[in-house]
Amino acid sequence: AIAGAAVNRIGDFDPQEMANTVWAFACIGWKHRDLFTVLGSVLLERLGVLIDKEKSQLYLVTVYVQIEWPRLEFPLLAHLKSFRLAYKGSGVTPSRFQREVSTMLEQLGWRHTFEYET
Repeated sequence: AIAGAAVNRIGDFDPQEMANTVWAFACIGWKHRDLFTVLGSVLLERLGVLIDKEKSQLYLVTVYVQIEWPRLEFPLLAHLKSFRLAYKGSGVTPSRFQREVSTMLEQLGWRHTFEYET
């Protein structure tokens, strides 16, 4: 139902919302082929306005789609290389939650290093 609603309201989404939506569905392993196809097609038309953060998300989505549906002609597949460059160039930084936990651990006297990969 959620994926169907997203497909029906796709015209209301800006590029960031589309990238976030398709990335979120990929993260939870949602297998809704129509959602990925429709969002991929619409995002293809708006590639010129995407920032690196969105392209980085789309790299992960494109990899997910390749694994789940290897024969699907996913509209964004032709841009995998540029998405991968955005992904690799995004840099790794700790999340707010990681920083807050680190502060608390330091207050408790526990020396540690950040674990950046989540």
